[in-house]
Amino acid sequence: MHNTPAKDLESIARSGGRFRRMAVRIPTYLTDMRENPAWLPMFLLARTLPFRRMHWLATKQRVTSVAAGKSMFTGVKREPVVNALRTEGIFPGLALPDHIHREIAAFANAEPCFGNFDRRLEFVAADHAEAQARFCRPLLSGHFFERSLDCPAVLAVQRDPLLAEVAGHYLGGQARVITTRIWWSFPTRASEADRSLASLDKYHFDLDDWRMLKFFFNLVDVDEGTGPHVFVKGSHRRRLMKHQLTLMVGHPAEEVLGYYGEGSAVTLTGKAGFGFVEDPFGFHMGTVPTQKPRLMMEVGFGVSKPSRRRFHGEPVLR
Repeated sequence: MHNTPAKDLESIARSGGRFRRMAVRIPTYLTDMRENPAWLPMFLLARTLPFRRMHWLATKQRVTSVAAGKSMFTGVKREPVVNALRTEGIFPGLALPDHIHREIAAFANAEPCFGNFDRRLEFVAADHAEAQARFCRPLLSGHFFERSLDCPAVLAVQRDPLLAEVAGHYLGGQARVITTRIWWSFPTRASEADRSLASLDKYHFDLDDWRMLKFFFNLVDVDEGTGPHVFVKGSHRRRLMKHQLTLMVGHPAEEVLGYYGEGSAVTLTGKAGFGFVEDPFGFHMGTVPTQKPRLMMEVGFGVSKPSRRRFHGEPVLR
């Protein structure tokens, strides 16, 4: 009888966890493939650096127009933002005006959201504890889906000319908005499947399009206990071969930081209104709040036709 070494047992358990996390997303992947047959080659090839570079060279269009209007992000210039994105994959120097982030937060506190991406689990954020008891399950997240666009301040951020300028000069002239969403993350004891669906507590990279850019804004004060976002600087430009030749987009922290260095991970905390923009092909993760709920907004840009469902970040559930 042979005893399996503890290290091998740990590896087996980790592999099983990876496949479970992928299984949660299979209904979404199948729907994406039916909606858009071009999704599958992107999903398979965009994880590899050679094919990404080939796509950039073959399809990137020159920016021919400048976004009109005055930006709400006073004092922020396009060039430093784009340069930081090219070198580090992230620029953390954005800030929403007070009246904008307060209006969005007031909307999110008053409007019902949907727990764990499930439209059957509807509740108001202030009633989170009661909703968990009512639905007999932990509620890790609360998404607003298309309701996000009922808030004028959300639309104002989405349409800001600085966002369009940065996206155009980083992604190319075909850059367009592909996601606009706001959501809550709550302190709770969530299952691995729920954490995976919410992309929390696991370093991963996004593969929703060949080229993407995402603007994030904290709508409440965020510290270590509020589940801050973490990004690994420089990870959008180089990648271990094993991370390019696997269908898994999530990888253990020790594996990711062992390659890029512990000092490459930046934790993004700040006051309400604090924002940043990142290339989500770089490794990143949201963390589960331990003390206070986090409220966040995202405006994502890509180069392909946006999915109506994915525009609001909605997966397909079993």
